[in-house]
Amino acid sequence: MAESMKQKYFKWSLVSVSSILASLIFLFPLLAATIYSLKGKNGQGHSFDNYLWLVHQDGFFPNLFITLKLAVLAAALNLVLMVPTMVYLNLKGQRFKSIVDFICILPLIIPVVSLAIGAQVAMPSLLQNTEYELVFFFVVIALPYTYRALDTSLQTVPLKTLVEASRSLGASWTRTIIRVIVPAIRGGITGALFLTFALSIGEYTITSLLHWETFPTWTVVAAQQNILGAIAISVFSFVGAVILLGTIALVSRKSSSRVEVEE
Repeated sequence: MAESMKQKYFKWSLVSVSSILASLIFLFPLLAATIYSLKGKNGQGHSFDNYLWLVHQDGFFPNLFITLKLAVLAAALNLVLMVPTMVYLNLKGQRFKSIVDFICILPLIIPVVSLAIGAQVAMPSLLQNTEYELVFFFVVIALPYTYRALDTSLQTVPLKTLVEASRSLGASWTRTIIRVIVPAIRGGITGALFLTFALSIGEYTITSLLHWETFPTWTVVAAQQNILGAIAISVFSFVGAVILLGTIALVSRKSSSRVEVEE
């Protein structure tokens, strides 16, 4: 009994210390930045003038829309490519897994300049002159994280049993992946979706090297005009991303619960 109480006390203490550290490292700086961004003219009082200034800047909504559109496309393309690939690797392609693992790590090794310039030239001319080439770059830089998220999730389910049961009932491979495997690894898919989306909406280096204007590159230029506005941009970008990803997680969880109830 005494030993159990000690373990509970230790766990409670660990959670408390972690919460305090998280507040010191994460919440307090964000709170300070938010308060500072709400300062009025000449540092007097508090108002939303800096956020109103941000919204009324030329290019705010167009660049925000472009970034969100490219991020959604990148997340969708990443899942379409990686989910069937990871299923095959874990079922029948074990001998190729080390090769794919190495390939997926390359975006972390290759310098961004080499990746941007080299891959951009290798793309079809139809894509080189459009902003949609960024979608493929976003997919590439997200590969190391997507691969790990999906592979870990697939390792936790009886994949072979699920596939054999589905196929024995006459389901096609496409139907098996969509109706059987995807619900079973929903957590890994959600994680891969979050990672790809977050990397896409925050990517600056490749976008600037290829001379495309998205929300991250636009914010760098806009922030130079107003110091308090620059802080407002940072707070808006962070809080907006958290709210957006949280909304996606909530919708995904409700959809998962609805599927489980129907089943």
